[in-house]
Amino acid sequence: MMNRLNHLLMLLLAVPAVSPLSAAGSGLGWSELSGQEQQLLKRFQDDWDQLPEERRQKLHKGAERWQQMTPEQKQKARQRFQRWQSLSPEQRATLRERYQRFQALPPEQQQRLRQRFQWFQQLPAEKRQALRERWDSMSPEERDRFREKQRERLERMTPEQREQLRERWLRQEGE
Repeated sequence: MMNRLNHLLMLLLAVPAVSPLSAAGSGLGWSELSGQEQQLLKRFQDDWDQLPEERRQKLHKGAERWQQMTPEQKQKARQRFQRWQSLSPEQRATLRERYQRFQALPPEQQQRLRQRFQWFQQLPAEKRQALRERWDSMSPEERDRFREKQRERLERMTPEQREQLRERWLRQEGE
């Protein structure tokens, strides 16, 4: 019994020696950050050593990305963050859930959705508003029927017909 206990104790003591974090040392220390990164992350300084390594790495990557942004990109990021902060907890939860569903989609479908979003964003404001109002006026059942009809319509089309439709959409957005 004592031999088994000693063996188990030795195994437990050996685990930290081969863990991924110990292989990389104690992780990313505060002093390893550049002065600019420390300035950007100063609100985390007191707790830095207690943060999980994964969190420190994410913060570090975020600081690096921020430094690479143009002033316009930084302004846009600030506006997005302010918009996010103004959302209710329920709205944030909904957006997180949608993001997770989007991430679970195949890359081709993600790309199609990004293209449709870009197309929508490029429409004149009044056309976007009209589409939103039309969509908002539909019941959930009507929305489901609309989606299904569009899916069926696209499936019946030849690749050439789909390309013609895409070109027509692109022309309409230019008007």
